[in-house]
Amino acid sequence: MTVSGDLLIGGIAVRGTAAKFSAINAATGAAMDPAFAGATKEDVEKAAALAWEAFPIYRETSLEQRALFLEAIAEGILAIGDELIIRAMDETGLPRGRLEGERARTVGQLRLFAKEVRDGAFQELRFDPADPDRKPAPKPDLRLRNVALGPVAVFGASNFPLAFSVAGGDTASALAAGCPVVVKAHSAHPGTSELVGKAVQQAVNASDLPAGTFAMLFDAGFEVGQALVADHRIRAVGFTGSRRGGTALMKIASERKQPIPVYAEMSSINPVLLFPHALRSRGEAIGKSFVSSLVLGAGQFCTNPGLIIAIDGEGLQTFIASATGALAEAPAQTMLTRGICEAYQTGVARLNGHSAVRQLAKGKPGEMQQATATLFETTAAAFLSDPALQEEIFGAAGLVVRCVDEAELTRVVDHLEGQLTIALHIDQGDMQAANSLVPTFELLAGRILVNGFGTGVEVSPAMVHGGPYPATSDGRSTSVGTLAIYRFLRPVSYQDFPADLLPASLRNA
Repeated sequence: MTVSGDLLIGGIAVRGTAAKFSAINAATGAAMDPAFAGATKEDVEKAAALAWEAFPIYRETSLEQRALFLEAIAEGILAIGDELIIRAMDETGLPRGRLEGERARTVGQLRLFAKEVRDGAFQELRFDPADPDRKPAPKPDLRLRNVALGPVAVFGASNFPLAFSVAGGDTASALAAGCPVVVKAHSAHPGTSELVGKAVQQAVNASDLPAGTFAMLFDAGFEVGQALVADHRIRAVGFTGSRRGGTALMKIASERKQPIPVYAEMSSINPVLLFPHALRSRGEAIGKSFVSSLVLGAGQFCTNPGLIIAIDGEGLQTFIASATGALAEAPAQTMLTRGICEAYQTGVARLNGHSAVRQLAKGKPGEMQQATATLFETTAAAFLSDPALQEEIFGAAGLVVRCVDEAELTRVVDHLEGQLTIALHIDQGDMQAANSLVPTFELLAGRILVNGFGTGVEVSPAMVHGGPYPATSDGRSTSVGTLAIYRFLRPVSYQDFPADLLPASLRNA
């Protein structure tokens, strides 16, 4: 499959006419062929119009046809073969094993949503029969089903070129719900995006679906994304990225004549609480496993453990000694883009310059676009007094917060913003202290885990990858797992409908 640098609109490849840009080889900094050209407002208009035209047809496809379509996308991605992995390696600097695993996850979640569609439970069909003899007033016949919202704008993520991009979780769940999708591909990995986009487009054609069921647009700036969210035919947004980017899209969506939901995954420092008994018995092992999680993928995970909270003492000292020793051996790693690397280095410099923060350790120095993992510490008093210490640094940087006692640890927890994950490391003797905090954790995060770290998100019916603001724009939802389909559905009730007028799924109670 050839990378041509084209947009995908209306079932065909279309050459963009806006500003040109190139993919950058993450390891060398060299521009890669071919050149890509951005979409114009007219391209956005056409893609949105075709998606709206496709919507009434696609939303009423049979469950089996929709499931087969999702499976066809999965097969198409696999059929690209090694070309996809090599292109993604060049554009992102991510290693082969990571990308092959991400491809497997992408294909797996498409197949999981196909299974969810076939099951049909997401429709939540409800039947409440009439009772004409009820007093003092007859009871009407009521039937309910979930219907698709409409075309969805999906923004590709920089850190997951496959699993959270063109055919990632947002696209898979929106298509499963019956919504056409217009993707704004990420400019950091445009060739990877085009290869996957063509596989989706081919699946649309092979499944005899309307051409507007899927489109993919490029843009080196922000204009295309802003125009997509503002377009009156787009009815929901899926976004993974920075807090600034997510809140900007939320503002556009809220100011529309008809505001729409923006499901934005934005920022999280994913606190890890180390309890005293666990530290005393396993402090050294926890320190090593923490560093393994911190540096995984150069720390470029939204679930990266960026904050350690613990009561000061010998156990914490053991943990820190172990973590600093392991971190000193950690090699520098290539980050996704030069901009991300520079932002990471700026964040590390900010902590280094903070009067209440001390650097504990750092990894081995790197070269161009490579980042060195770093670990810092501060006191609970300093953390509570300075909101900037709670800001995310996207990359392998961690901050240890030393608390004087359990009461101060509780105040730190109460001070936290919304998170994707909170991890507890406990032994039997810590149960009472941990149990008292669980209700607070439930209000802070979408996923609470014990004796582990948040990196590694299982794609399953019971997974929640979301959390209160600013982790996500809507903490009632998830972007991973089968529950993600409900973001793009809404309930409709049908009262006293003649059988011939009812949707087929509601005709027989």
